[in-house]
Amino acid sequence: MAKNTLHITNGDSLTDRLNTLDLAGDLVIWREMLCEGPTIEEVGSQQFIEARKKFLKETYKVSEKDYEQQFVSQLNKLNAINDYDEIILWFEFDLFCHINMLAAISYLIQHKNEMPIYIVCSGWVKGQAQLKGLSELTDEQLFTHYDKKIKLAPEDLKIAHHIWQLYCDEKPVELKAEIKKSSNFKYLSSCIRAHIERFPNKNTGLNTLETNILKLIDLHDIHSKRQLCGFVLKHQGYYGYGDLQIERMIKALKPFFRMQDGQLVLNTKGKKVLEGETNFYDTLKDDLAYGGTHKYAFLYNPASHELLKYS
Repeated sequence: MAKNTLHITNGDSLTDRLNTLDLAGDLVIWREMLCEGPTIEEVGSQQFIEARKKFLKETYKVSEKDYEQQFVSQLNKLNAINDYDEIILWFEFDLFCHINMLAAISYLIQHKNEMPIYIVCSGWVKGQAQLKGLSELTDEQLFTHYDKKIKLAPEDLKIAHHIWQLYCDEKPVELKAEIKKSSNFKYLSSCIRAHIERFPNKNTGLNTLETNILKLIDLHDIHSKRQLCGFVLKHQGYYGYGDLQIERMIKALKPFFRMQDGQLVLNTKGKKVLEGETNFYDTLKDDLAYGGTHKYAFLYNPASHELLKYS
């Protein structure tokens, strides 16, 4: 007897691909970006939805109507999860996807889902020099990933739910400790490390990705912010940020570079960041939150890889 399968995908691009492959089952698209902004542990609650609407409207000009249509309508489809025999999660190796995946798993746990949950996760592909997203895979590679999908054990689900709780609370130090835990989430430890390095460096006040953006300006002939965005998207490692997030970061970094003779170059402040001699914590400080923790409430110590409470 054929199983009734529900696929939860990481976005429209992958969903369009899967529709062409005629995989059996229904699809729900997880259209969120929970790696930024405040999050509430009870996914889909009114408090959660209102917090996300407010953040996305203020930060990215996403209207409340669009949020309802793009995300809430898809989430509502999960009300029928008990009609399915199995759930398959399609998420990628990066932090953007992993935070969304943890939220999806937590949602299923909160709604007392008991059917088997599998994960299809992209990343390193044999013969490839760089990590690959699911939508970048060939049809044959997608089918191979699907055939090798991993059934999540109860301990995996427990870890995912716990990490989501820590992320929604102000407990990044406890979250960092989860790096050492073993699970079927192959890239989870790398994503947690990337998350920890999103907090400002205690020496410069800029986080790792912000510093890397300045390094790209310093190392390459870049002639526009659009071109810079392309470089950052390609060289961001485990973050998985999209255009909107990178463009916002580049805009915030304006105090550190300028256009000179048709090329982006670092100014004196930008050079001092790379020298690590001056702290610009107050230059970039804003109200951005990562789940339940404000970005500027903690500092990252690159020497010990520890987080320090800012005081």
